[in-house]
Amino acid sequence: MGVKAMLPSYELGFYALVVTCAVLYSGSGIFEASRDSMNRKAFRDGIKPGWHYFGRKMDVADFEWVMWFTSFRNIIIFALSGHVLFGKLCSMTVPQHRAVMYMIYGVLAVLGSMGLVYLMIILSHCLVLYSVALAKQKWLCYVAGLCCLASFKVEPFGSWQSGFVTGAFDLQDVLFYGGCTFTIMRCMSFALESSEKEEGIYSIFDLLKYNFYLPFFFFGPVMTFDQFHAQVSTRELRRKDHEMKNIRVNALLHVGAIVAVDIFFHFFYILTLPSDLKFVNRLSDWSLAGLAYSNLVYDWVKAAVMFGVINTIARLDHLDPPQPPKCITMLYIFAETHFDRGINDWLCKYVYDHIGENHDNILKELVASSSTFAITTLWLGPCELVYIWSLANCFGLNFELWVQKFFQLGPFAKLEAKLSGAMSRRIRAAFGAVNFWAIVLYNILALNSLEFALLVTKRLLVLGFPVSTLSIWFITYCGVQLIKERERILAIKEEEEEEKGDKAKVE
Repeated sequence: MGVKAMLPSYELGFYALVVTCAVLYSGSGIFEASRDSMNRKAFRDGIKPGWHYFGRKMDVADFEWVMWFTSFRNIIIFALSGHVLFGKLCSMTVPQHRAVMYMIYGVLAVLGSMGLVYLMIILSHCLVLYSVALAKQKWLCYVAGLCCLASFKVEPFGSWQSGFVTGAFDLQDVLFYGGCTFTIMRCMSFALESSEKEEGIYSIFDLLKYNFYLPFFFFGPVMTFDQFHAQVSTRELRRKDHEMKNIRVNALLHVGAIVAVDIFFHFFYILTLPSDLKFVNRLSDWSLAGLAYSNLVYDWVKAAVMFGVINTIARLDHLDPPQPPKCITMLYIFAETHFDRGINDWLCKYVYDHIGENHDNILKELVASSSTFAITTLWLGPCELVYIWSLANCFGLNFELWVQKFFQLGPFAKLEAKLSGAMSRRIRAAFGAVNFWAIVLYNILALNSLEFALLVTKRLLVLGFPVSTLSIWFITYCGVQLIKERERILAIKEEEEEEKGDKAKVE
């Protein structure tokens, strides 16, 4: 109830005004803190010379972002440009064998960048999991796959395998663990899909074609084997209407996002500020809340840019890859919170939805979410911070269902039935605002540190109570109402499109 309920336009306008003013006020506090801390000794490692003519330095605390646009920039341009040209040539000349050609190019690129020993390690894991897939037993595929994943994420096995790779360069560890762990996830997908195949099994070459598709190899996203195999096996390559235009627009948007982040980092030091808790503790509650929220937004932008660039390459190859993650600004439900939609799709298909089914049973949901976050913990690399992050988000996911079930009880259901749709929407948004900040606080654990997360929680819920707590809750409530309005409009559009489709079928 309340999903498609309308609110008065003046009420939505008021919500938009409140959110805009709050963002500007919080942003001004972060800007002043960034300007005042530019030359602090504690921030020397995180802030480097930038735009001298503007008198601004740049926040370089994010290793991944700096890596992409300095040491890894030329490699990305060279490798992906070569793949695009090679893929275009193959699509024009031998479209029926393009998957094989992609595999050859990917193997040569991996060999040239990481060496023969690394390639042999990858192939050995592929061979092990292919051999397991021959048994067509799902439980065996899970056990073997998770053991292989643990061999890269649990010491001393990870260091032992990486020790075989000779040579040393800045990106060796990043490419080693990225390529290995994504390979294991792809091999598990192959094995699980093979176990469901009614007759026979997919060949080892199907696995190699799937694994060595270069755009996905080192950094993902993970595209499940059934989807990849179906799409790459298509011989008739046709573009959808306006597809190339959309690809060009998305490419320009990603370039614009990169420039925007670069500008942002010269004026807002959102990544370096949380490293000095004494300085951060002097910020106002509003600035502190904005700083925590900004860190999540930035991590989404980073993921959207990385996967967006890779997805653009994949679409040029006539594939339909997993979509970029949903923006944290549009989230107030734990079930939709993810920064890697490929991994999320993989986990949902093979673990979460497989165990939880329709996610209506409390016990099944608990087992499904616990299993999902257990695998996620192994994927991220077991450590104390990851354990806390997993437990917090697993609790949040289950707590949503518990609250939902509680308010579906007779007395509450009857009470809501008496309310108007608009009032029901307002009540749900109030709970959604609390959920929104639970998502923020739980996830800055992984993005920053446990100490920073505890500081933000203490300031907003304890020391800031009641003024800051209730004010920020109300502003978040306004933001959730704007999200719900967008969801309402999208739901109406989907219904109209379905009606048009039904009419077209009838005619």
